[in-house]
Amino acid sequence: MISQNTAAPDVNQVDSHAEKVEQMTHWRRVVARLAPLALLPVATAGVVYVLAFNPTDRVPDPTGPCAWHALFGMDGPTCGLTRMSWYLLHGDLIQAARHHLAALIAVPFVAYGLVWWIGTRTFGLRLPLLRLSWKVGVGYAAAFVLYAVVLRNLPWAPFTWFYVDDLT
Repeated sequence: MISQNTAAPDVNQVDSHAEKVEQMTHWRRVVARLAPLALLPVATAGVVYVLAFNPTDRVPDPTGPCAWHALFGMDGPTCGLTRMSWYLLHGDLIQAARHHLAALIAVPFVAYGLVWWIGTRTFGLRLPLLRLSWKVGVGYAAAFVLYAVVLRNLPWAPFTWFYVDDLT
C-alpha cells in the first residue's frame, strides 16, 4: 500500500523556489535584451579588419589566400565579399556590385534587421517588422548560389564583369 503525504509544503521552501524562478526569469530577460548588442563588436571588428587591410591591393592579408580559389580554381559564394565591403565602406557602389552583387542586395535587409533587433529588444522601440515570405528567402538563396557559383564563372560577357580575380 502506498502512503500519501498530505502535509502542506513548508512556506519557506515555496517562497525560496519562487524567488529562484524570479531571479532566473530576470536574468533571462536581461540576456534577451542585451544579446543583440553582442553583434556590434563582431560587426565593428569586421569593419576595422576591412579598413586596416585593403583587400584590393596585392599585399597578402593575415587571413591568407582564398580557400575556395585554392581548392576549385573559380569564384565561390564568398569570393569578393571583403572587397565588396571595402568598396561599400568607401562609397563605390559600382565596384561593390561588381565584386558581389548578390551580397550587396542583401546588405540593406540585413542592416535593417540588425537595427530592428537592437531597437526592439534592447531599447524597447516599436519599429515595423519586415515580413518576407519564405518563398522570397528560398528564391534569394537559390539566386545567390546560382550567381555566386555559376554565373560569375561563365567566360563570356556580361558575366565576366562579375568575375573576381584571385589577388593572392
